[in-house]
Amino acid sequence: MKKFALLSLAALLAVAPTAFAQGKDGKQPEFGSQKTTVQHPDWVSNATIYEANLRQGSETRNLKGMQQHLPRLKDLGVDIIWHMPIHPISQLNKKGELGSYYAVQDYKKVNPEFGNMLDLQEFVRTAHDLGMYVILDEVCNHTGCDNAWVKEHPEYYKRDKEGNFVSPYDWTDTYQLDYSNPELRAAMKDALKFWVQEADIDGYRCDVAGMVPVDFWNEARKELDEIKPVFMLAEATSPELTLNAFDADYNWPMKDLFHAIAATQGVNQYAIDHKQSLPKKCAKDIIRLYEQQRKEYPQGAINMNMVTNHDLNSWEGTEMERYGQGLAAFASLSYLLPGMPMMYTGQEVGMDHALEFFKYDQVPDYTANDYTAFYEMLNALKKNHQALDATNPESEFRAIPMGNDNIIAFERKTPSDVVVYIANLSDKEADYKADKSLNIKNMTEYFTGAKKLPKKLGPWDFFIFTK
Repeated sequence: MKKFALLSLAALLAVAPTAFAQGKDGKQPEFGSQKTTVQHPDWVSNATIYEANLRQGSETRNLKGMQQHLPRLKDLGVDIIWHMPIHPISQLNKKGELGSYYAVQDYKKVNPEFGNMLDLQEFVRTAHDLGMYVILDEVCNHTGCDNAWVKEHPEYYKRDKEGNFVSPYDWTDTYQLDYSNPELRAAMKDALKFWVQEADIDGYRCDVAGMVPVDFWNEARKELDEIKPVFMLAEATSPELTLNAFDADYNWPMKDLFHAIAATQGVNQYAIDHKQSLPKKCAKDIIRLYEQQRKEYPQGAINMNMVTNHDLNSWEGTEMERYGQGLAAFASLSYLLPGMPMMYTGQEVGMDHALEFFKYDQVPDYTANDYTAFYEMLNALKKNHQALDATNPESEFRAIPMGNDNIIAFERKTPSDVVVYIANLSDKEADYKADKSLNIKNMTEYFTGAKKLPKKLGPWDFFIFTK
């Protein structure tokens, strides 16, 4: 992880994946000729999302504790705070000691474990005063088994042939909702509007959004925007959701590709330890995936890129386990590829610990280190270069052939800005023969100040050239 080690010097010198919906012919639907109708809030274009794990994120493990971290996160360059679900957790069929955030007992209450409505309102006001925004994690596909609706509105739920409530997958602490019921739709839209109206939140990250009908999301987005401009993030990989409802979705395919490349190079220790059989992949496959996604997604839609999140950290190992010495290269790619980058609790200090999901675990030590400097610089890069904006229609992406399948190179460009990214995504030194279109004349490498590429790229070397 030599790029992180370089940052001490650099600081002194400068500073569960949801598949695509398929058409009747088995092919993925393509929306690339269409434009999203979603009106992105102005503050989305160069934003970084930070997922806050309230249960493990501060010493007090609540909203007041996380509020104390807002100035630090502002300095880090974070723009959007995403809170994992804040609702009371169902006790019936509860998993583990504390239960799952995603088994909601009441959609209009704050879990006393995390505080109360006043605490949330104060958190949002403080964030807004700092020029930051707050989104809540909402679970619209299912409820906890003792949610008030189970007794008050059993007609809101799906049933099996015997009339029993059903649980999606092995989520036995939840019951599946039935969106064929118009009254359920109205109640869920009311719950979504409640937090925007009462706490002035700025949008939602919607859990397993692909399991909820698209037309519901289209209706909900329209009604939320009538209150204020909101940002909507779908936990799904679904171009159709970004056509009229969601600003962004999860780039699960890119995450999967990152994992496969790391495994191909022998540095994905989690894959080794768990005997995962991942496909053989290399750097050029990233360009292929991006080009395919541009055909599938409506123009203006945003993919959220990541190297970790709460699911990955708790169930698939830390980013250190999954990427090894390649972590810095993949993390930088999550910022430089078109889309929006996200960070997870502790990522900014290199927390190498898989947090427990159903019980209290350690709180990260947020003492600033080389990881912190690294992410501060990436966040600043994102903000200072229009070419990296997630919603700029003038931003162009151009792949640059390098004569080596393990090397990825591309240019992000607007009429007034240009950024060039080059990386060796392998554990071996790499030769290259750069295409004549590679032009870094009068450009400077962002981290080191270098003016040109070395003759060979070292293992996991990456370079970001800017003007």
